[in-house]
Order: sequence, then structure tokens, then C-alpha cells
Amino acid sequence: MIRNANVLITGATSGIGEALALYYAANNAENLFLCGRDKVRLADIKHRCEELGAKVYANIIDVTDNDAMHKWIEKSNKIAPLNIVIANAGVSTGEETEANVRNTVQTNVCGVVNTVLPTIELFNQREGIDKHIVLTSSIAGYHGLPTAPSYSASKAFVKAWGEALRLSLREKNIKVSVICPGFVRSRITDKNTCPMPFFMEAPQAAKIIAKGIAKNKGIIAFPWPLRFTSWLMSCLPNMLSDLIYGNLPKKV
Repeated sequence: MIRNANVLITGATSGIGEALALYYAANNAENLFLCGRDKVRLADIKHRCEELGAKVYANIIDVTDNDAMHKWIEKSNKIAPLNIVIANAGVSTGEETEANVRNTVQTNVCGVVNTVLPTIELFNQREGIDKHIVLTSSIAGYHGLPTAPSYSASKAFVKAWGEALRLSLREKNIKVSVICPGFVRSRITDKNTCPMPFFMEAPQAAKIIAKGIAKNKGIIAFPWPLRFTSWLMSCLPNMLSDLIYGNLPKKV
């Protein structure tokens, strides 16, 4: 990774976001800008990262608030020019009620947009090559899951948008990577009742992700057996994929 990097992470109070904050704090990040919605958990991760040697600026922010996000990212960049911005905040849907579906889209889609657009604006104003945007999608973004329709759709948006941004921003020396993890321990997976093959602990996932970012990988998808299976399923004719996905265990 970039030595003495300045890293901004949304959704930093649990799961992958928390693990990435700790990883970068322990691996030469100079300044960490973290946000979340839970005051207690945010204070805890701030303290733990500071113990590892990083300067940490933590703010209670809802990523669905476009104005608040724009101001926070601008303020963070003024404190220390941002090198890596990770649009990580996300939610699961649970029951597919209208309220839950709308909340999923607002957080997983609009929250990412509210993080990425101000970052592009700032990065366009700055020369240099140490500018990297990272979007957290999911293996679920490869093909819609009947057990999580709106979640799959939201992650498919993030994956497709990130892939396109990688090419459109390349000439401006802005790197873009998309994270597509499988089942990683978080408050979301703690509530899952369905089978979770190739389950992974968050620190292991953070290490894979950070190494992928350092290598400027376009898609950081893991574990590979789940990635390959999901990719293959996305290539199948609907008649076959419908048959297979239609027999997946249902969530309770």
C-alpha cells in the first residue's frame, strides 16, 4: 500500500469496514477518516486504530445524506489529501417489504453514489497518481438471488458502476477497484439463517482486499470457488439458472 496513506472508509463500525480500518492502522496509514451510525462502536474502532498508531477522525454520518457526505469528504480531504476512499457502508434487506427494499437501495446504491461522486470531484482537481476509489459490492452482484432480490440488485449496480468507472477514470489517473466478497463475518452474516459456504473471518478478508487494492485489481472477488461458481451461473441460460437458484435454501 501507499506509505503514510490517508484512507477514508464508510461503514467502518463492523465487518469488512472495521477490519479494513484496523488493517490500514496497523500498516502505515497516517490518517484514517471513518464514519458509521453507532456512536459506541465508532468510538471503539477509533480507539483501537489510534492504539495501532494512526491519526483517526471519526464522524457519525448516514451515507444516505448526500449533503452531509459531500461536506465530510471535502473536510477530510482538507485535513489530509485522500489517497484511498472506500465506499463500504451497506445493509441487508431482511424481509422484502417496501420499507426494507427502499432502505436497501438508499444505503447500498445511493450511499455509494454519495461517497464516490464527491471523491471523483476532488480527485479531478488534484494531480498525481495516488488516488484510488474502492466500492464494496458482493458475490451476490453476479446474479440475482431469490433469497435476496433487492440486495442482489443493489450490489449488481455497484459492481457494474465500479467496473465502468475504472475505465472512464483511468485517463485521469484515478484508480477504481470493486470488492466482491462472499460470506464474511459481520452483523449482517450474524443474522443469516441460510448456509454460508466458504465463510471467512473479517480480518482475513481485509488482508485480501488491501492487497488487491495495492495491486490495483479491478475486481477483488473471493473466495475463488464461490466467485467461479457465481460467474458460471451468470453465464448459464435462464432455464438452467432458474432451476438451480430456484432450489436454493430459503432464509428464515
